[in-house]
Amino acid sequence: MSAPLVPIDPAILALLRGAFGADGTLMPFVREILLIDCRVAGTSFRDLDGIDAALAPGALLPLEREHDNPVDPLAIRMLTEGGQLLGYVPRAKNEALAHLMDAGKLLFARLESKEWRGSWLKLEAKVFLRDL
Repeated sequence: MSAPLVPIDPAILALLRGAFGADGTLMPFVREILLIDCRVAGTSFRDLDGIDAALAPGALLPLEREHDNPVDPLAIRMLTEGGQLLGYVPRAKNEALAHLMDAGKLLFARLESKEWRGSWLKLEAKVFLRDL
């Protein structure tokens, strides 16, 4: 099953990757603040065989709000840098994160571990706030 890719603004990726602004200026006081550790929810419903090889611990996982999600209006998607949907921040942990994102805060995740359990790819991640 091939899901459509979500376009990710290159300027946002640059902000997430390092201490430089979208225009290339140095941002020396940028901090990453750990908010939560979590399992990536919903991976058992996705065909991640083709994505697995590109996922390594430490990989950047951009986050995107999904306001029109019919099951969870506070849903937050976890994506690859290429825009492929991996899954979601678990519903039990997404409320405060969703409100931060809705207020314009820049949140992202980093992959901590991956493990195949039968046909299920278990992904563990840490979610951070990029304090600019």
